[in-house]
Amino acid sequence: MCADFNQSWTFTDKLPEGKRVVFYPGSTIGNLEPEEAINFLKRVRDMVGDGGGALVGVDLHKSSDRLNAAYNDADGVTAEFNLNVLERVNELMDAEFDPRFFRHLAFYNRERQRIEMHLVSERAQSVRCNGSHIAFTEGESIHTESSYKYSVEGFAKLAARAGLALERSWLDEDELFSVHYLSATQVAARQTPA
Repeated sequence: MCADFNQSWTFTDKLPEGKRVVFYPGSTIGNLEPEEAINFLKRVRDMVGDGGGALVGVDLHKSSDRLNAAYNDADGVTAEFNLNVLERVNELMDAEFDPRFFRHLAFYNRERQRIEMHLVSERAQSVRCNGSHIAFTEGESIHTESSYKYSVEGFAKLAARAGLALERSWLDEDELFSVHYLSATQVAARQTPA
């Protein structure tokens, strides 16, 4: 099945009966705002139903220094990735962004527990986009991406708000990344009156 995880799923009636487990690898869930992540996990919960589950990859909290170094890598790979957003906007929205006049900026926002990626205008400029113009002052930024980092406990709380219970977690040796098995069954059982 090919589907957009940000949209309602219409393919579920085509799935065979039986236990359902969703596999959501990587750490893409961190790119969703927390409320969006909860809504996504609710859709997963609805799709797998009672007895089902999900395996979800999650990027873990780590030192600000390590995060800032990763998103501002010396080879400039992340900067190129971020600046490529402008090329895509040019293609998709008949725009005229010139990447030479923007610079990559990434930093860890401690309060929100996320990496933020921005494209900062290097000068005052006006950019044509989708039939109108967007004015930028020097130093003004476009927030292109957020990447939330979770503790195991924090992700368990997020999943619980979606009706999923954390059953088991696997962490790498350095505790930088995690994979979690979430169960719909345990939540449903806990909600049943005794």
